[in-house]
Formats: sequence, C-alpha cells, structure tokens
Amino acid sequence: MPKSLSSLWLKSLRRMGKAQEAQGRKLFQSLVPQPAVRRARPAKPVRAQVLQVARKPPLRPARPASGLPARWKQAHFSVPAGGQLAPARRMLYWLYLPAGASPAPWPLVVMLHGCQQTAADFAAATRMNQLAERKGFAVLYPQQSTTTDAHRCWHWYKRPTQQGHGDVRLIADMIAHVQGKHGLDTSRTYLAGLSAGAAMATLVALHYPDRVAALGLHSAPVFGTTDSAMSAYRAMQHGTSHAHIDAAQALLRSQPQFPGMPAIVLHGERDTVVRRVNADQLSEQLKILNAPFIGEAEPVLRSYPARSGGRSPRHAYQSTSSYAGRKPQLVTCEIAGLGHAWSGGDASVEFSEPEGPDATLMMWTFFSRHRRPPAEA
Repeated sequence: MPKSLSSLWLKSLRRMGKAQEAQGRKLFQSLVPQPAVRRARPAKPVRAQVLQVARKPPLRPARPASGLPARWKQAHFSVPAGGQLAPARRMLYWLYLPAGASPAPWPLVVMLHGCQQTAADFAAATRMNQLAERKGFAVLYPQQSTTTDAHRCWHWYKRPTQQGHGDVRLIADMIAHVQGKHGLDTSRTYLAGLSAGAAMATLVALHYPDRVAALGLHSAPVFGTTDSAMSAYRAMQHGTSHAHIDAAQALLRSQPQFPGMPAIVLHGERDTVVRRVNADQLSEQLKILNAPFIGEAEPVLRSYPARSGGRSPRHAYQSTSSYAGRKPQLVTCEIAGLGHAWSGGDASVEFSEPEGPDATLMMWTFFSRHRRPPAEA
C-alpha cells in the first residue's frame, strides 16, 4: 500500500473546515484498531474495522419509545448454518407496532442504523416511531452486533455481502419472519438507512426487489464498486470513475426481469464522511435500474429556501425528481449546510441534525405512494 491509512486521513483532515475538524478527528481515532474489551468471560479479541465515523460511545441501555402508547419489542432472529458461505447467525432487532387495531395490515418500514449507533439510538434520532404512530405503520430496526463489528458497522463493502450473502440474506429473512408473525402487509415493505445502514439497505432491496416497494437512502455510498475496507474508503471520499455504471449494468444482467426500485436519496452538501459525489453516482446507478419506468422525460427540479425562524427551521435544499407516470420513481435531494447526519432529527443523538428538512417525513411521503404487487407463483 503506497500510503498508510493514517496518512491518507491526516491529509484529508487538513482540507476540512474548522466546523468539521472535530468530527474528522473522531473518524481518525476510530480508524485505529481498538484493543479487545475485557469481559467476565474469556473472549477472542475483536478486530475493529477501518470504516468508522466516530469514536466508540459507551454502551447505554436502549432508549424507550418516548412514551408512545404502543408496543416496542426486543427480540432475536436466528438462522441455522447453511454451508461455508452461510454460517449460523443470530441478530437482535427492535420492533415498533402502533397502538390500537388497524382495518388493514400495517405497512413495514425497515430502518438500518449507521456505524456507532444502536437500533434504539436510530429510532430516537429519526423519530420514525412517532411518525409511525401518527400514520399507522410498523417499524423494524435490525441491530448489528459488536461481535461482528466492534463499532456496529454493516460490512456492506465486502464482496460476499454485495453478492447478497451474509447480513443481506439474514435481514431479508428477518423481514419475512416479522411480517408473517405480525400479519404485516408484504406489498408495502420499505427500507431506509443512514450511511453504512443505507448501503446495506440498498443491497437488501436490490437483491430482493420483489419484496421491497421503495428505498430511502440518507448519506449513502455507491454500491457494487468495492471489495475491501480501503476501496470503500476511497469510494466514500472520491466516488468512482466509471465502476458505479458497470455495477448497475451488471446487476441488470444478473436480473433481466428487475422490476425497478423507487428510491429517494438525501445527502448533506457538507458531508465529509461520505462525500457528495456519492449521491450523484448513486443516483446515476438508480436511474439505470429505473430507466424502463422513467423513460426519457426530463427530471423536475425544485428549490426550497432556508428557514431560520419558526417552529421548524430548515436548511435550503434542492430536489431532482423523475416520474413513472404520476408517481415519483427517483428523487434526489441535496441539503445545503448539512454534514454527516440525519436531517431534521433529534439533536440529543449523535449523527442527527435538528434543522430540517424532515428526512423522516420526506421518506414516508415517498414510500406511501408505492406498493409492490405480490410476486407471481
């Protein structure tokens, strides 16, 4: 390797503005392998991965569901071993079910947290449970284990994961299990995530497109262009030259009957962890995958000014929307002044920016317009 990872990151630190320098130093610290944590029981040392976005916070008890009159459940989902590529796996998840009865089965939104987050942190940061209570849908939060990754990062950048193995299959099976157990609407399943969680949401949706009605991606990297932590780091910082186009076309060749994937992509203009070029290239990839449905119509551009006063301050942002008939099929939003954080979230939680636009509401508004017909037998 011509340069060490430390020197690469120190070089990028010099280019950061003062407002982002503290976040950058946290990222550098997390790039350094962490020693194994001593526990009561003897355990094998856990090697830290190199794709982290902040220091490792102390473990905290799960946050409550903010006093909402609903069911906030914790459970584990397990799958037996299926050969060398599919060892036995067990993953914790949290599930939010709205209070009261529903005249129809609830839709399901699957939320995948980013590095250094727990499922409960992500629920608190995004306020998705509060919206679910108002709108009437269930929310599933799979949680990465510290045994798998010391910083709870999803290994989206590994080649087997990008081919649909590992956590991709586990999460897909977990979704089916939860839907069957609670009688949820399988035609209205939506995936959303932040950063590494958004990358994993992309892979689950693209490998199981018949099960997913729409996709919401916040601060997401391009897909299908990496095979190691270092190549993922380069993609997050610089994008790719042409590999993202090749990856999208390769996916279509492997799935000739790909049904399209409606998606909304949100990205902060000042994101120094997953830089803005990723949103551009990810949108190019999704445009290729949705081309048969979008056609050649020009996308609709909209601009929204900043709002500093009132109850809901927000950053300025621009959106680009491509339609399939009257439905938005692909929406990309660039949010001015936003770093690597969930837009319009809870200020008390890391990687969450209180100023809008409200990413949670934007995603649900987009999701609610899409339904995936059941696959034919």
